[in-house]
Amino acid sequence: MAMMTGCQRTPSPSAGSATIVATENFLADMTRQVVGNRFEVRSLIPAGMEPHGYEPTPQDIAAVAGARLLVVNGAGLEAFQARLLANAGGNRPVVEASRGLISRTAREGEAVEGAGGSPPGGSAAAAEPDPHFWLDPRLVVTYIENIRDAVIALDPQNEASYRANAQAYIAKLRELDAWIARELAPIPPVERRLVTNHESLGYFADRYGFRVLGTIIPSVSADAEPSARQLARLVDRLRAENVKAVFLETGSNPKLARQVAQEAGIKVVTELSTHALSGPDGPAPTYIAMMEQDARIILSALGGSR
Repeated sequence: MAMMTGCQRTPSPSAGSATIVATENFLADMTRQVVGNRFEVRSLIPAGMEPHGYEPTPQDIAAVAGARLLVVNGAGLEAFQARLLANAGGNRPVVEASRGLISRTAREGEAVEGAGGSPPGGSAAAAEPDPHFWLDPRLVVTYIENIRDAVIALDPQNEASYRANAQAYIAKLRELDAWIARELAPIPPVERRLVTNHESLGYFADRYGFRVLGTIIPSVSADAEPSARQLARLVDRLRAENVKAVFLETGSNPKLARQVAQEAGIKVVTELSTHALSGPDGPAPTYIAMMEQDARIILSALGGSR
């Protein structure tokens, strides 16, 4: 999908609806950093909910129908998008925040199958595009630039404000990236291995020197189903590699993760926020707070607290 659909020069947001809708709440937070108080920004997916299994409600469809702009992650994350837009009707602009980014491929020695290793020629999961770009703050710079350009096209009269807001937030993203690298520095190289519920931390691992050792669900989608053979092979690999923990994203079903962890004799870390922010009173009310929280959790599980 093109970055903008039907996006022409339009009147200032004071004329008619001044609402921007984002599919995920981390995208809504990023969008607010760009628009300030010139637009109301709302997210479709509630706090703490995994986007992979989300189904739009009639209220969500109505919100999209009345929006001036729809912000999506893209890269296949929103399986519901085509149906949502068809039901909402109209011709509002749509911006893919990840437009221009190239999906990662499995690294050498990385388990791209939940079983802990890929067959000859790779697994089906290896060929899937990985939409989780936002877990590397450097890649979020592209998100902000795409959102900024979409909002400027929507409201060109306030271009200077949007550019200034975007630049200020990009500076914060660069500070966040440097902070995470420093925070995770005490983790020894031998412990820089990640096992997750599904394939979501690849970009994070690439940026901060980790290896994705395995996943319980052999897919970038949390809706896939592992086989008993795959789970057994993963347990064997976790034992052989003396892995310390399995990381489970908030909003995910913990049943399989707990089963694998119990059989492997390791712990399950359940507080990781990767796909959704918490409520305003929770530990991860913003994208930056979410990334800071996750870095602290990973440090505590793999390298000890500072």
